[in-house]
Amino acid sequence: MRLTRADKSVLSDWWFTVDRLMFFGLLLLMGLGLVLSLAASPPIAAKYNLEPFYFVRRQAALLLPAVAIMFAASTLTPKQIRRASLIIFLTGIALMAVILVVGPEIKGAKRWLQLGPVSLQPSEFVKPAFIVLTAWLFNEAQKWRDVPGIRLAVALYAVFAVLLVMQPDFGQTLLVTLVWGALVYMAGINLVWIGALGLAGVAGIFSAYFLAPHVASRIDRFLDPASGDTYQADRSLDSFLHGGWFGRGPGEGTVKDVLPDSHTDFIFAVAAEEYGLIACLILVALFAFIVLRGLSKASQEPDGFIRHAVAGLTMLFGLQALINMAVNVGLFPAKGMTLPFISYGGSSLLAMALTMGFALGLTRKRPMAGRLKRSTATEPDAESSGLTEKAA
Repeated sequence: MRLTRADKSVLSDWWFTVDRLMFFGLLLLMGLGLVLSLAASPPIAAKYNLEPFYFVRRQAALLLPAVAIMFAASTLTPKQIRRASLIIFLTGIALMAVILVVGPEIKGAKRWLQLGPVSLQPSEFVKPAFIVLTAWLFNEAQKWRDVPGIRLAVALYAVFAVLLVMQPDFGQTLLVTLVWGALVYMAGINLVWIGALGLAGVAGIFSAYFLAPHVASRIDRFLDPASGDTYQADRSLDSFLHGGWFGRGPGEGTVKDVLPDSHTDFIFAVAAEEYGLIACLILVALFAFIVLRGLSKASQEPDGFIRHAVAGLTMLFGLQALINMAVNVGLFPAKGMTLPFISYGGSSLLAMALTMGFALGLTRKRPMAGRLKRSTATEPDAESSGLTEKAA
C-alpha cells in the first residue's frame, strides 16, 4: 500500500507528521535488543532449568505489543496524551500502594504485581505519565498565576517518590528526581527554591546511605573496592578488555556465564565482550542520536507544555541508558536499572515504548504550531492562549 498526502487515513496522517528518523531509530534499538538477548540470556535460562531460548522467546513475543503501544501513543493528540497520562498515573500509583501490602517480595523489594504467568511493574508505567503531568502543571503555573501548578507538581513528585522508596527502589527514585529537577529548572522557578530542592535531594541521598544497608554497601564498594565484594563490577570491566575493538565473536563470550544479571543490568558488558568496543560505540551513538533528536525537537516547540514534556520524556530515556552503561563501565554504583529496549524485561520494554510513543506524538507536525511565538509559553494574552490550546 502506497501512502500519499491526499490520503486522509490515520496511518497516512501519522506517516507524514511523525519524526520517522526517531521512530526507525527506536525500532532499530528494539531489534538490537533481541539480538543481544539471544547472546546473553541462554546461560541465565540454564541456571533456572529453562529451555535455552526461553528469555529470547519472551522478549520476541513482547516486541509486537511494544511497537503497537509506541505507534498507538504516537497517534494521540497532546490533549489525549495528557488525559491518558492522568489515568495511567492514578492507576499506577494505586497499584504501587496495593503491591506494598499484598505484593510478593523478590530480592528484598516489592515492585511487581503477579498476573498469572506475567509480572507487571507499575512504577515503570507511572514514570512517563508523571513526566507529562508535571510538564503540564509547570506550564499552567507559568500561564496562569492563580493555578497551583507548582504545588500540585510537588505533591505528585512526593507521592511517587515516597512509594518508590518504600518498595524500595532508590535507583528509580534518583532517575525520577533528576528528570523532575530538570523540569523545575526549565519552568523558571525561583533559584532559591531550586537550591532548597537540591539540598533536599542531597539529604535524601545521605538518608538512603545511612538507613538502607544495601545502598551503603554499594556506595562503599564503589568508592573503596577493597571494602567488599566487587565481583560483578570487576567481571563487567573485564568483558571490555577481553572483547577489544571487534569482540570475541557471537556466542564466544564468557562474562554471561558468571554474571547473574547478564541479560538485564549487564547486557552492555555482554555486547562489549562478544561484539567489541566498536559495536558498543555504535550503540551509544544510536542512543545519543535519539536523545539529541528529541531535545532538538523540544527546543523548537513554541508550546510550553509540549516543550517541557518532550524534553522530560527524552531525558528519562537518555538518563536511564546513561546510568546503565555507566554502571557497566564502573563509573557508577550498581543500580539495577535496565538499558532501554536492550535489556530483557517486559514492563521496561512496554513502558519505554509508551514513553517514546508519547514523545513521538507530541513532536508530530501540527497545523498552525509554527505560527505561535515562543513568548506565548510564558505570558499569553487571551487570544494567543486560545490559539495554543487549539494547536495542541
